[in-house]
Order: sequence, then C-alpha cells, then structure tokens
Amino acid sequence: MMNMTMQMMEMHMKDMPMQGMDMMLMQECIEACSACEQASTMCADSMMGDGMAMARSMCANMADMSGTMMRAMLRPNGMHMDSMMAMHMATMSMATACAEECMKHAGMSEDARMCAEACRQCAMCCQKMMDAMTGMMPTS
Repeated sequence: MMNMTMQMMEMHMKDMPMQGMDMMLMQECIEACSACEQASTMCADSMMGDGMAMARSMCANMADMSGTMMRAMLRPNGMHMDSMMAMHMATMSMATACAEECMKHAGMSEDARMCAEACRQCAMCCQKMMDAMTGMMPTS
C-alpha cells in the first residue's frame, strides 16, 4: 500500500517534468532524507564536548541539506532535471562527509553512530535517484 505522499505525487505525475520516475525509489529517498535530517539534528544537539565543533557543524549543515532535498522532491511540478541532479550530488557529498566525521565519534556517542548510518543511507538513496534520473535523460 502506497503512503499518502506518494498517492498525492502520483496524482501530479502527468504534469511532472520527470514522468516515469520510479515512485517507490522516490519514496525511499524522501524517507532517507527525512531520517537523515532528524538524526543529524539530534546528533548536532548532542555534540557539546571538546573537539566536536566540526562534527556539530557538519551535522547541522547535513540536517539543513537533507531537509531541503526532501522538500524539493515533494514538489514534483517544480522538478528541473539538472538542478535536481546537482542537489542530489551535493546532498550525497555532504552525507558522505558527515558520516565519516560522525564515525570518528561513534565509539563515545550512539547518536553519532546512528547519524553516520542515516547519512550513509541518505547518500545511497541519492545515488540511486541520480542513477534513475540519468537513465531518463535523452541521449544525444
């Protein structure tokens, strides 16, 4: 059973610039971005010790980026292929960097470990979306 968000997006599919997009893949990416936003926000809040400024700032940035990526995907009529590709690439890059930074603190912080995992999932889903979008691009 498809969730309400995907049902609403399917209603707009006929007007969507990226007709034919795999809606289950899109839902997976939206959910991964949402989970990453939440985990990164909580992780940033918990990193108050010495030597954690970089991780705290990266998590705050990651929360903003993943939330923005999620909201952009929820606006199917405003999707522009090149812009969406660039946004996915930037989100994937930040998620990978944030995961690496959080893993440095994972031994002493369960929040950091969980954030790293959410960031890895977000990066993986963004890559899947980029792959799917690339397959939809017209060949010259």
